[in-house]
Amino acid sequence: MTHPETDPVTLVVGVHLVLLDQGEVLLGRRRNTSYAAGLWHLPAGHMEHGEAVTRAMAREAEEELGITVAEHDLTLVHTLHHLDADDGRSRLQLFFRAAHYEGRLRNAEPHKCEELRRWPLDRLPHDTVPYTAHALGEITRGNPLSTIGWPT
Repeated sequence: MTHPETDPVTLVVGVHLVLLDQGEVLLGRRRNTSYAAGLWHLPAGHMEHGEAVTRAMAREAEEELGITVAEHDLTLVHTLHHLDADDGRSRLQLFFRAAHYEGRLRNAEPHKCEELRRWPLDRLPHDTVPYTAHALGEITRGNPLSTIGWPT
């Protein structure tokens, strides 16, 4: 017998790579995706079953950008607990910085990403995924944790 009010919460865990260079952040314009097609977003993905969050981030960096990031070179810079208005699911969004990576940045998934581009942190495009813009603002302010979408 289940008791929804006391059962443990099941979260979707997203991992996001924050690549900064002289105050500019790397974003990709999503395409052919079920979520946020046409909007700018950080290189990101979801943790898979049996995968540690750092492994998930390293895997996504390789799949999307063609770079190799060692798990020990990742630093968690922000955690966002996000209540998704579209599907009502609770999501834990983890944002990582890479101290070092190997390889040349490239759009390794052109079927999912129209283009990669660097944007100044203080002038993100108006069509950035809203929770991404929120998290980048929190990171800029030095806040390690935030929530979005939850009733106040």
